[in-house]
Amino acid sequence: MSVAPQMERGRTAMPDEPRVRLRQHRLRCTPGRLRVLALLTASGSHLSVAQTWEELARAGNAVHPATVYRTLETLTEIGLVHAVHGPGPVRYGITGEPHHHTVCRQCGHVEGLASRHLTEAVEKIEELTGLRPDASGSLLVYGRCADCGD
Repeated sequence: MSVAPQMERGRTAMPDEPRVRLRQHRLRCTPGRLRVLALLTASGSHLSVAQTWEELARAGNAVHPATVYRTLETLTEIGLVHAVHGPGPVRYGITGEPHHHTVCRQCGHVEGLASRHLTEAVEKIEELTGLRPDASGSLLVYGRCADCGD
């Protein structure tokens, strides 16, 4: 699939820019939505509502916590963002290439894991259960992260 830059008001806009992504989904480009989407895109991490709010405030882009929550829920509903449930608060990450997640039961840290690393496991699950994961399907692997140890 070609990812050609799009022209937007006289400038080149890459497809992953928050403004372009929101417009593709027919959402208004409010400052709060743009800031939240830009933060998640730049961080490459899965953040909770509180972590998202704290990062925005630290960067001087204060957004009301309720706006952060509503924005993350809206972005999840349209598929730009996905939610990972685990111990503690829900963590949100950018939806992109299919991937799975590891979740620390101690601290709740979420890490993405490329689907290609678990191809055989997913095929075996399908063979054993008959469940065919769709494009948004994700395995959640729970345990303890390296920081939390045994």
